Amino acid sequence: MKKLSIILLAMIFTIGGNMTAKADYEEPKFKILKEYKDKDIEIRKYEPYLIAKTEVTGDRKESINKGFRVLADYIFGNNTVKQKISMTAPVTQQESVKMAMTTPVTQQQTADDNKWVVTFKMPNKYDLENIPKPNNDKVILEKIESYKAAAITFSGLSSQGNLEEHEKELFSFIKANKLKIIGIPYKAFYNPPWTPWFLRRNEIIVQIE
Repeated sequence: MKKLSIILLAMIFTIGGNMTAKADYEEPKFKILKEYKDKDIEIRKYEPYLIAKTEVTGDRKESINKGFRVLADYIFGNNTVKQKISMTAPVTQQESVKMAMTTPVTQQQTADDNKWVVTFKMPNKYDLENIPKPNNDKVILEKIESYKAAAITFSGLSSQGNLEEHEKELFSFIKANKLKIIGIPYKAFYNPPWTPWFLRRNEIIVQIE
């Protein structure tokens, strides 16, 4: 009976996780130029999109939570027309010096190691003319132009070890294929925190020439 209960619980957990993992969130549009299924790596061409961004201070995990709260406040209605804006995916995190943004929903580190820029990609129906303007001056709207990128997809938790392992794998691929990197790689997380680790979809993405 105990074994059966464990099996049933695992089935419910898995089904629930799949429902979560497949939440109907809009993602950045891109075209796959090349695909390496044995390595879970793709070369992509992203279409232009709009982001909302904010700068926060703290360590990697702390800052993405801080930034998420500021931007969530904006999309949940703290804007000039009190209009809710649909959530998109992924939420991403990027280490960087101060530079032009080239990522979707991101966290980008500035020249100060304790400062990060966290961003959300805005739904495709918006542009700089028709999107509700934030009431909070810490939220900035910006258009990201089209760019080419290399991306590796993997499951598991967003632990430093897991991220570093796959970033190293992506960089080895880039070096072996003599691709030229532009900017800093960013980490993309597509699932809510309660999603089972084995159902999570994560990516490391870096812009290339």
